[in-house]
Amino acid sequence: EVKLVESGGGSVQPGGSLRLSCVVTGNQYRSYCMGWFRQAPGKERERVGIIERDGSTEYEDSAKGRFTISRDNDKNTLYLQMNSLKPEDTAMYFCAAFGDYCYRGLSIYEYQYWGQGTQVTVSS
Repeated sequence: EVKLVESGGGSVQPGGSLRLSCVVTGNQYRSYCMGWFRQAPGKERERVGIIERDGSTEYEDSAKGRFTISRDNDKNTLYLQMNSLKPEDTAMYFCAAFGDYCYRGLSIYEYQYWGQGTQVTVSS
């Protein structure tokens, strides 16, 4: 069974930083494309960005220049470094795994494994 467990969420003032982590159980982590997603109250879940098996990354416009996704394959861990946080970044953040390359047009619904989420609140 594959499990994803996020941590690192919390409350921060605008302009602050947080680092989220996502630990993945099992021995297939290296083969997954990993993604970070978020869902604000009353809104649909949206992609923040992804990191491929080879370490290449893609980000949504809302995250470019402020967020950085990285992975440590030896620790089965995915990271999301968030800087210059804004109130509109307030959401539940989820990590997810897809068992192949994240091809263009990959739907959020095609990710096979999801974590339970960690809350990020940005407020003064």
